[in-house]
Amino acid sequence: MSDVSSTWAPFDHALFEDSAHPFLKKVGVIDVGSNSVRMVVFDGAARSPAYYYNEKIMCALGAGVSKTGILNPTGRKRALAAIERFVHLARGMGVPKLTAVATAAVRDASDGEDFCREVLQKTGQKIWIIDGREEARLSAQGVLLGWPGSYGLVCDIGGSSMELAEIGDGQVRRRVSSDLGPLKLLEIKGGKKGRAAHIKQVVEQLADELGPQHNRLFLVGGSWRALARIDMERRKYPLHVMHEYRMSIQSVRDTIEFLDQTDHTALRIACGVSSARMDLVPYAAEVLKRLIHVFRPKDIAISSYGIREGMLYEEMPQDLRERDPLIEACQYAEMKDARFPGYGDRLYQFLQNVFPKTTPELDRLARSACYLHDVSWRAHPDYRAEVCFDNATRANLGGLKHSERVFLGLALLHRYKNNREGSPFANLFTLVKPDQIRNAEILGKAMRLGAMLWIVDPDQNAELFYDKKKKTIVLKMSDGLKPLFGEVAEARFQSLATTLSAKPVVQFFGA
Repeated sequence: MSDVSSTWAPFDHALFEDSAHPFLKKVGVIDVGSNSVRMVVFDGAARSPAYYYNEKIMCALGAGVSKTGILNPTGRKRALAAIERFVHLARGMGVPKLTAVATAAVRDASDGEDFCREVLQKTGQKIWIIDGREEARLSAQGVLLGWPGSYGLVCDIGGSSMELAEIGDGQVRRRVSSDLGPLKLLEIKGGKKGRAAHIKQVVEQLADELGPQHNRLFLVGGSWRALARIDMERRKYPLHVMHEYRMSIQSVRDTIEFLDQTDHTALRIACGVSSARMDLVPYAAEVLKRLIHVFRPKDIAISSYGIREGMLYEEMPQDLRERDPLIEACQYAEMKDARFPGYGDRLYQFLQNVFPKTTPELDRLARSACYLHDVSWRAHPDYRAEVCFDNATRANLGGLKHSERVFLGLALLHRYKNNREGSPFANLFTLVKPDQIRNAEILGKAMRLGAMLWIVDPDQNAELFYDKKKKTIVLKMSDGLKPLFGEVAEARFQSLATTLSAKPVVQFFGA
């Protein structure tokens, strides 16, 4: 076993053999970290992979390594048991191949390679040891998987190390690794003052290597996610989705102060954070406080995607990397769950002229909503609107801000329901602006109408045209579709017109 930072390949088999149909079929990854061991099995749309299975076991493999030079004996036993469990589970799931990587604890410990040999002997599972720069690169690629075209600084904190990587134009640029993991900070002499001096020195060295970094700071890692949950609790933030959660510098400072002043046991329970993770959060908070002081990012975003997703991104052909993960995920959902896969494109064509001066952001949300408009048809009719909203706002989707999640949820709610009064999700509506709420309602009601016109025949056509100046909404349909425009469709058209404050006009034309 040896360091493979420059020679290894994340997978020894092709993941994307057919670029025309880029779907994953149970791709398994084990991440042997300093604090936890996790297995993820990916499936579904390749550009926006779904988590078929995701399990983490807190092992503290790296606890004490900087003092003893060897892996934590108790953690080693727990990690071995965890990997044995994961290998057994993967076989039961029919996962064709597991790829395992180990980071700081295993690469730093003198018995790290011996641990990998033991795992191989007992489970048949090979573990690749990657160095800090490679860890930084893969984590940054994970962010690129979730945020195409993103730019800024990616910070991945594990138990025994912290990596920084610069991203921009779809590329990972400069990257550095440090010992600022909470498990190592625990062992620094001098208490809080000693840690503060060490953190200050290391962060300033990292800043000298990377240069000015005033764009977005992307946070990757369990300790950062736990801190974000605490920030949500402090702010009483209504949407508990980690990915793309945003924080300002001031918000982070307020949350660190809140953490210092609040009982950790009560806070841990309120936020759903494990005791093992909560013990490390204050040390991670000390690092983040120094990072934002030195780098002064314009804002801070949490990424649920990291090293495991970065391994998938590594294997993607460039044309797949350039695709929109939101569109890809919604198309896959339609293909898998809708009654009439493919109708989403016809529905989008039907309603796209309702927003004549659309923006690229609104256009992609409208297209995504059209793909998702029928995927919840199995839900009970009395709850279908709420199920749609809940699915959209909490689904594992990349490239989607929290406000856009709520917009998408509102559009799908109105796909099944004329009004949103009395909605159990009303507290989430505060995350979108009034004009966005109105646009979501218009989009939803247009889909609600379009769903009445199952246009299967390619020679038949129907479209909506909204004229804001004339205050008219025109429904143009082929003569052959007249039987579909019954009283229910007429009522839905009238509801859309009322929301637009427009006069409804119906026109038929020869096919």
